[in-house]
Amino acid sequence: MNVIIPMAGMGKRMRPHTLTIPKPLVPIAGKPIVQRLVEDIAKVCHQPVQHIAFIIKSDFGAGIEQKLLEIAQMQGAKGHICYQDEPLGTAHAILCAQQFLEGPTVIAFADTLFKADFIMPADAESAIWVQKVEDPSAFGVIKLNENGEIAAFVEKPKEFVSDLAIIGIYYVRHGAALRDALQYLIDNDIKEKGEYQLTNALDNLRKNGMRFVPCQINEWLDCGNKDATVFTNQRYLEYIKEQPLIATSATIEHSVIIPPVFIGEGVIITHSVVGPHVSVGKNTQINRSVVQNTIIQESSVLDALNLSNAMIGNFVEYSGTPVDISLGDYNVIKT
Repeated sequence: MNVIIPMAGMGKRMRPHTLTIPKPLVPIAGKPIVQRLVEDIAKVCHQPVQHIAFIIKSDFGAGIEQKLLEIAQMQGAKGHICYQDEPLGTAHAILCAQQFLEGPTVIAFADTLFKADFIMPADAESAIWVQKVEDPSAFGVIKLNENGEIAAFVEKPKEFVSDLAIIGIYYVRHGAALRDALQYLIDNDIKEKGEYQLTNALDNLRKNGMRFVPCQINEWLDCGNKDATVFTNQRYLEYIKEQPLIATSATIEHSVIIPPVFIGEGVIITHSVVGPHVSVGKNTQINRSVVQNTIIQESSVLDALNLSNAMIGNFVEYSGTPVDISLGDYNVIKT
């Protein structure tokens, strides 16, 4: 199975954190969003992942590219870097990795995570991950026929047609068919709102006889902005709380740890209360602080803080008493 991950967006709603790294590399419970996404897809598809194609902007830099290739390698897959420098839509983005549109293929947009208990049927021709939502007018939704198959894709319906929202993960057994459908849009300059759209290609495949089935997930977790990402971290820690989440090399002295938490390698925590729902990246130091429901990335030094619903980047030095904060990398703040 191949996995194609478009992630060339700027991540503006996650600034300042996405000024130094792309949003899919922001950690959730100790792992980058994109790594957790691939792991969860592999679980529900029940197929080995052979190739992972990351579609990025060419100016992301060698360090980011190397990190993505390492993530693929950790899944036992070969990673590939493809470039999309002009934002021409989702169909155009996926076609930038056209050489990997062969055989069973998953398309996954890297700003969302999910919890699911299903295993996708081995005989499924194609599938779309969906979740029930209260206000379907804000989403692309699917409409089902009497056989439970997808009969139509409707983008942000003004009148109710379905409450099953498309979460941004798609499976096709024959990737080449999708590749041809995407290329058809480009060749015939078929755009919607000025861009080439994946859903138009999928709808053409459906009209030509491809059977699409819905895969309804249990929980849809957004990573679009700071608050949503902190909440996703909270939910993920709850999912995996039975796993060992505190590194053996961490030093914890005169402190209280309230699980679930993730504490990385080389972390030093002294005279503090940490948790619940806190993730701490490697080599970070926390002293004289109370921290809950927070993501702290790597190599930061925090002192005398009361943090809740916060997100702290890498190499931050911070002392003070804020409650709700979002700091990017390399900040130094003393109050």
